Amino acid sequence: MHVERWTSADIFAELAEEWSALLGRAAVDTLFLTPQWQEVWWRHFGADLQPALLLARDEEGTLQGIAPLYAQEEAGRRVLRFIGGVEVSDYLDLIVARGREDEVYRAFLECLLDDPSWDLLDLHCLPAASPTSEALYRSCAECFPEDFTREPEEAAPYIPLPESWEAYLASLDKKQRHEIRRKVRRAFSEAEVRWSRLQDSAGLEEAVETFIRLHRASHPEKEAFMTPRMAAFFRDMARVTWEAGWLNLYTLWLDGRPAASMWCFDYGGDLLLYNSGFDPAWRPELASGIVLLACCLQEAIARRKRRFDFLRGGESYKYRFGAVDSAVYHLVVRNPRRKR
Repeated sequence: MHVERWTSADIFAELAEEWSALLGRAAVDTLFLTPQWQEVWWRHFGADLQPALLLARDEEGTLQGIAPLYAQEEAGRRVLRFIGGVEVSDYLDLIVARGREDEVYRAFLECLLDDPSWDLLDLHCLPAASPTSEALYRSCAECFPEDFTREPEEAAPYIPLPESWEAYLASLDKKQRHEIRRKVRRAFSEAEVRWSRLQDSAGLEEAVETFIRLHRASHPEKEAFMTPRMAAFFRDMARVTWEAGWLNLYTLWLDGRPAASMWCFDYGGDLLLYNSGFDPAWRPELASGIVLLACCLQEAIARRKRRFDFLRGGESYKYRFGAVDSAVYHLVVRNPRRKR
């Protein structure tokens, strides 16, 4: 296995076709690892970073692995992290062809072991379902036996979707089933309710701006998160993911006024809830966010989605809707050649 180093951000465009093909052969194929997503992230957050990607090719020259890394100087140390960033990407990973994990991980680690220029390999958001956590753990145990740690980082709940809405409701405990039905019934009886998933690119800009406004309004922490720079990323990312056919943007109106918005992705047969917002000052008694989530879940089941992925975060409302636990992991490797 031959390992190449890439230090140019042109890789996203130059390698897009090969990258996408490899992702389709990988055990973990997630939107956050697509060249489209990674390029948008780099465009908005990569100005002060150094690309440090590794590519693994077999004897025939076929791409079998990508380590989508960047380097950053931090407190006198050179740290390697995943492109995509923990702030806006929920699942990150090495991209490795299924069945080639052990040899590719070992090739990457041996390449890193020969490089004295980095201090820390700091990998966040590794999905529990990824072979990286175990296979890379085994390779680290051989190459860096005293210089790595691995631990659960954050919950990543999801709902396995059944064949019907009634079957989904039946899977909930009695109290939560009653609460969902009651809140939906009350909203539709006490207000003029309209909700929809964006269908036409002509409405994309308005739907995105509505989302940003509702997101900022829903909580002080969300307002602090949605800086002008972050809003620019969301606008650009909306355009790219819409063109790719992944963006599902939902809006709910109460009495003609936007009350809630949900930013979802349709990818790989799953529906991913990426972010949301609501207007706490407009008809708060009608729980617009909960009602929109229920409507979205019902539609996802009707569209035969396999699961509804809440992504990272263990907020209680996710479990009230019947989510089961998964997790993401954090792996840290210290370069034994740079011990201080």
